[in-house]
Amino acid sequence: MEEAKVFINPISPDKVADAPGLLAYAHTAGGAVIRPEDKGKITGRAVAAMREQTDMQLSQLYKQMQLLAEQATAIRHRVEISERIYAAQMSFEPVVGKTYHFYTRKNGQDVLSMVAPNEWGRKFPFERCLATVRMMADHTWDVEYHEVSYNE
Repeated sequence: MEEAKVFINPISPDKVADAPGLLAYAHTAGGAVIRPEDKGKITGRAVAAMREQTDMQLSQLYKQMQLLAEQATAIRHRVEISERIYAAQMSFEPVVGKTYHFYTRKNGQDVLSMVAPNEWGRKFPFERCLATVRMMADHTWDVEYHEVSYNE
């Protein structure tokens, strides 16, 4: 019987890996350089980029909300003026798209008229002209200019 030869590895077992593909570093001289990443730096950059992007989006949303709030206020104001005009005395049927003049008398009564403030001549029959208004397609009133006083 031949004696089994025992192989003695000349490389120290402390210097050989069982699974070299799972090492976190290159295990051969020609292997790719693997450097550990600074996770704090990566996270910090990602968080800064995320904050910048979300701040920009929130700013855009805030501007849109402001615009919507301004539009809602303008509509509410138009409705309030329209209700006051429809409660006023008028001796004609207003036409969509035409301009009229909204006055108040000395007794406090509101009047809608086709006659402009500068067309009354010497005797202005009202306390003041509240506004020049135009009837819109939805039958609300758009104020073209507001509050001119003609006290004599």
